[in-house]
Amino acid sequence: MTYWLMKSEPDEFGIADLAKDKTTYWDGIRNYQARNFMREMKIGDLAFLYHSSCKHIGIAGVMKVVEDPMPDPAAIDPKNDYFDPKSSPDNIRWTRVKVEFVEQFSKILPLATIKSLALKHDALSTLGLLNSSRLSVMPVTQPQWKLLSKAAGAAQ
Repeated sequence: MTYWLMKSEPDEFGIADLAKDKTTYWDGIRNYQARNFMREMKIGDLAFLYHSSCKHIGIAGVMKVVEDPMPDPAAIDPKNDYFDPKSSPDNIRWTRVKVEFVEQFSKILPLATIKSLALKHDALSTLGLLNSSRLSVMPVTQPQWKLLSKAAGAAQ
């Protein structure tokens, strides 16, 4: 199993939305590195849902990959906000995955707390969130996952 961190603005789609909907397609990613990470995802992988660009920034919960990565059809829909004129039905350049709600934390694990934990735990020194803060999809190592899950009070 591989672990991930995936960012979303909760005004667009947050952990409460995923809890209500149960599953969703994680689409609209238009960064090549994030897309390449998504292409590595496998059914059963777990991901933190990280709320960004909001009042309470941080890890809000956990979701699970429930379908293999597939082409993102939004890329070829001219009416979609994520339309990509360089994509075609035969060559969709972007990827989406289907995720399922696992858990909403009782309170968000703030970025400030994560940074503070990184000062105490070497395992967090390579956490992409602290080194590539603009990237919307990134891998998380198993030791990082365990530390962050424990800090968030995760049920798992």
